[in-house]
Amino acid sequence: MISNTSTMGPIGVFDSGFGGLSILREIRRVLPQYDYLFLGDNARAPYGTRSFDLVYEFTLQAVRYLFDQGCQLVILACNTASAKALRTIQQHDLPRLDASRRVLGVIRPTVEKVGDITHTGHVGIFGTPGTIQSQSYNIEIAKLHPSFNVYGQACPMWVPLVENQESDGPGADYFVQKYINALLGQSAQIDAVILGCTHYPLLMPKIRQYMPGGVSVIPQGEIVAESLADYLRRHPEMERRCSRGGSCRYLTTEDADKFGSQAGVFLGEPVSAEKVTL
Repeated sequence: MISNTSTMGPIGVFDSGFGGLSILREIRRVLPQYDYLFLGDNARAPYGTRSFDLVYEFTLQAVRYLFDQGCQLVILACNTASAKALRTIQQHDLPRLDASRRVLGVIRPTVEKVGDITHTGHVGIFGTPGTIQSQSYNIEIAKLHPSFNVYGQACPMWVPLVENQESDGPGADYFVQKYINALLGQSAQIDAVILGCTHYPLLMPKIRQYMPGGVSVIPQGEIVAESLADYLRRHPEMERRCSRGGSCRYLTTEDADKFGSQAGVFLGEPVSAEKVTL
């Protein structure tokens, strides 16, 4: 068991790859006063096509690592990890690791927000194959909005487009239009679409170009950041355990130089990273 301690530490942010940096960027914009520790499991990315058991195993390793680094609160800034691992970690692992620490995801805050955006109750989800297969958005939306209809569309080519810096290329036009048509073909009443992967905001110009007017597109970064701010307001006992120095460190399980240059695509500036082993 990790020792139960009230010592302060950075807010941990975990993603299987780079996409979570788009979440981190918004969190730091809204809450710049805290220290952050970002961990990308780039050596084993992508998680989107991996099994539930493997995603859970990898995510738990990352959470334990961030706990060992002093993080009292960890954000799973990854839809696949949130879909396939968060519930088990919260219910099964936290009580034996350290019941005073917290692990939060990105799906619940997004689902809470979508009710304010849709007028028809017909909601589309773009996600990795793993996120769509998990039905996690369907389950969470059904809890809060049981009358809503949810339609999922896996977009297996969108992450490779972003990570190969082809977001503005002709391949992006083809695959963005293809998946939009496939999703909207499921229902003419869809009026709100959740970008259920943290890579997808980088495709926003193309998505807006091909998405019909009247359909709201919902990225997660700002929603998750505002939700975290609200969480810390409602849980002062946790807020006091988050150190305040305005710093941010970047860890990766892959090559640190490679991570630093690729991270600039998401952050708009190069960063220095450290390689670690989980």
